[in-house]
Amino acid sequence: MVADHGYDTDAILKDIAARGAEAVIPAKRSRRVQRPLHRTAYAARNRIERFFSDIKHMRRVATRYDHTADGFLGFIILTTIRR
Repeated sequence: MVADHGYDTDAILKDIAARGAEAVIPAKRSRRVQRPLHRTAYAARNRIERFFSDIKHMRRVATRYDHTADGFLGFIILTTIRR
């Protein structure tokens, strides 16, 4: 699971480990023991966030004017191409 450092809590880290997943969450500066971070995986998070930010700026996608799933997917693809 990839998340921002705001999710660096012991409870969340334990839950992720209990589910059998690996946490890619940078440690807060206030932590005494800093965990190693997989920087390549964390950098990919930025690309995903930018994609969703672009989609949110497209008002038609945000308000869901399309009535069919195919129309909605088509507009998502057009938004991706435009980027």
